[in-house]
Amino acid sequence: MPRAEVTAFVALGANLGDAAQALRDALKALGETPGIRLVRASSLYRTAPVQSTGPDYVNAVAEVSTTLTAPALLDALQAIEDGAGRQRPYRNAPRTLDLDLLLYGSARIDSPRLTVPHPRMWARAFVLVPLREIAPGLVSEAALGAVDGQHTSMLEPNS
Repeated sequence: MPRAEVTAFVALGANLGDAAQALRDALKALGETPGIRLVRASSLYRTAPVQSTGPDYVNAVAEVSTTLTAPALLDALQAIEDGAGRQRPYRNAPRTLDLDLLLYGSARIDSPRLTVPHPRMWARAFVLVPLREIAPGLVSEAALGAVDGQHTSMLEPNS
């Protein structure tokens, strides 16, 4: 019997090379991955690095519908990152592509490999602003107000 689809949200970010194109390519790859259906994606946003160095980031959030388990979805996200040349030399290093699983249905997961909901999503404007764009019911005004000092501006509207 096939697995039921689960709605998940994925944060995308990059700040090396052509970051906007890296996000466009990652969105395409998400939609082409077996077991994942891209439902919608936010606009692209430019954001100053948070607890990191290097050029500004380009960020977005995607809503996907998936038949993959959360760990298998994480594997798929990491395979897309690897395909984009992702290196992990140290924590919060600049990157060609970063894909984070934010939410996986209503699941709460706390394992050595995966924590869902993402533990820092509520403290990051670069996640909350694009998430609110595509799923306004998930992000309150109070949550946005809590990250108001973090500069996030629309770079490219979703077409």
